[in-house]
Amino acid sequence: MSDKILKVNGISKTYGKFKAVDNASFELEKGKIYGFIGQNGAGKTTIIRMLAGVSIPDTGTIEIFGDSTPKGLSEGRKRIGAIVENPALYMKISAYDNIKIQQMLYGVKNPGLADELLELVGLQAWGKKKVKDFSLGMRQRLGIAMALVGNPELLILDEPVNGLDPMGIVEIRQLLIKLNQERNITILISSHILSELYQLATDYIVINKGQIIEKLTLAQLEEKCEKSVVIQVEDMDRAKDVVVNVLKSEKYQILEHNIIKIFDYSERVRDVALAMMEAKVIVTYLNVTGESLEQYFVHLIGGASNV
Repeated sequence: MSDKILKVNGISKTYGKFKAVDNASFELEKGKIYGFIGQNGAGKTTIIRMLAGVSIPDTGTIEIFGDSTPKGLSEGRKRIGAIVENPALYMKISAYDNIKIQQMLYGVKNPGLADELLELVGLQAWGKKKVKDFSLGMRQRLGIAMALVGNPELLILDEPVNGLDPMGIVEIRQLLIKLNQERNITILISSHILSELYQLATDYIVINKGQIIEKLTLAQLEEKCEKSVVIQVEDMDRAKDVVVNVLKSEKYQILEHNIIKIFDYSERVRDVALAMMEAKVIVTYLNVTGESLEQYFVHLIGGASNV
């Protein structure tokens, strides 16, 4: 059986003359946490609305759990929990009653489920309190509890930490990791807080101006952002001999134009320079490069003016 639980194939969505999503394609594999990254207006929420069935693509197809037929999509969405934009909560009643109403809507008759979910999201002590008295972080956790009523295999969250204080962000992160690891729930989470996604996601999907421009794993992202000493030399053979036999580097890369990147000497630049000098290798360029997560994505989408 395929690990692909959702496939998006060339979907597009236009509102008037504005193309919100342009021929987007990606796949989700079971058991992973996907960070869906893009600046405001990039198309994240539009895609999430189409995945949840709130909106319909103009072109392209969505396949959920191996089925793209209308009936299959309807059945597949019963196995998905989603929060699109903001949790739909009844403010004047208790957290417990909010979940009970959600159970009625889903036809879930488990009498102990509300208490179980409140405990899971850390709200058991506030179950009888009215939601209007909750903090923003508590409302987000309640929204996630309500999204879990149908025991979903895929959880889709649109900016769940937006507006939260640092403690609220940590609580949501810990909850999502717990759901992924203990319940094997696949998660797609959109956010523009890159530092938070870096502590959470196993994979990344990057969208810009309605187009998916990058799909990569955490390991691939770390490799792209890794610091290295970059040197350009006149004699590549001699320089490579220094890297291998003198510096004994275990991680280096030979590039075009006589450039070498040495990844395990980023904090020992002086050692590289001295080794090359003693071997009489003429170095025409030497620098330490490496990007933060934010810098990498800024460059990826074409500069700070697009953020």
